[in-house]
Amino acid sequence: MTTTPVLPGRAVCSLPLTFACGAGVGALGGTIVLGGAEFRLPRLIGVFGFAALSAVILNKAMSLMVVRTALPTRLAAVSLSDLGAHRAIAVNLLAGSLLGAWAGASWAVRMRTATLYKVLAVLMVAMAGALILTHTTELGSLGVYPGSGHDGGGDFVGSYESHCFGVNGSRV
Repeated sequence: MTTTPVLPGRAVCSLPLTFACGAGVGALGGTIVLGGAEFRLPRLIGVFGFAALSAVILNKAMSLMVVRTALPTRLAAVSLSDLGAHRAIAVNLLAGSLLGAWAGASWAVRMRTATLYKVLAVLMVAMAGALILTHTTELGSLGVYPGSGHDGGGDFVGSYESHCFGVNGSRV
């Protein structure tokens, strides 16, 4: 499948507008302790005119940079020993996320462009619903780590992001 990175007829946006969108995405993503990919993808497609596949690929690359940049700060807030106590969950979530991201990426490159736009739209609405659900209701523990009091809602959303949107899904 061949696609152009930017849709025809779209004007190139100014650097101040691009910076303002990036700052807004960062502020929103930081507020809910996410990398911002769920806010960045609609802007890449709607504001900047990227074709769906190009936007997904660029969004993933930016997500990797955000995680790399945020990691030292997040590790300062939560020690590695605290994280190590939950390594079984982290390793399994990471393994599932990597497998899901690989499968999702291979499906995305084989989809027709019109289908990919529809899939992205449905997934973004589902993601919004998942965020609303996990932040407004008490879901309780998934029981993956008995006695931890760990709320499974964050894991569901993180895994959902990684598998469906090709974003990092990390919530360290």
